[in-house]
Amino acid sequence: MLPWIELDRATIPGDGGDLRLKRRGSEFSIMLGSNELMNSRLSGSEEALATLGCERIAGRKNPGILIGGLGMGFTLRAALGVLAEDARVVVAELVPAVVDWARGPMADIHQGTLDDPRVHVHVGDVGALIRSRKDAYDAILLDVDNGPDGLTRASNDSLYDHNGLRAAKLTLRAGGVLAVWSSAPDSAFTRRLRDVGFAAEEVNVRANGKRGGARHVLWVATKPSQPK
Repeated sequence: MLPWIELDRATIPGDGGDLRLKRRGSEFSIMLGSNELMNSRLSGSEEALATLGCERIAGRKNPGILIGGLGMGFTLRAALGVLAEDARVVVAELVPAVVDWARGPMADIHQGTLDDPRVHVHVGDVGALIRSRKDAYDAILLDVDNGPDGLTRASNDSLYDHNGLRAAKLTLRAGGVLAVWSSAPDSAFTRRLRDVGFAAEEVNVRANGKRGGARHVLWVATKPSQPK
């Protein structure tokens, strides 16, 4: 079996640790300590995050989508595959090196999506972007941790607490969707979504889509069309 080769390391700004990009043949892995955050062989649940989120806003004119976390680009690529040409997609990635990896060693995986005219890459904190505007997006797709807690950096907890969810609700337009990826269920998070007024649905998906793999969880939470 081919050995893993470490290609690069990058420090997560703030209170995070080091990300490591590794390759074994044509397979890539991004690690945080001993935790594998993503693997290029497993893309099904990240793609489902995009398709489930975007299908809820189908038919809207000039839809705005915010993706939290670039990663290996599976969510972005799937979103672009279902969105119309008038869509605008902002990808917020905290770690500059992850964007460099997308244009460098993992360019074949990203398939030129960062050069799509619908896409704008924001290097910075997705939470700050969410808090900075109201009624700005039709969908927010979050895949910045292994679930609704701050694994990669403790300050990410503020995305998933009551205040963070209220901020997400404010920056969504009426009927907009917040979709969140997780490696495991979290009933407390489902309650928080409903506490702040989202209609929340918990969806079980496979890590590699129809080909199986580990079970992951997506929350698809819809903001009411009328104020509550």
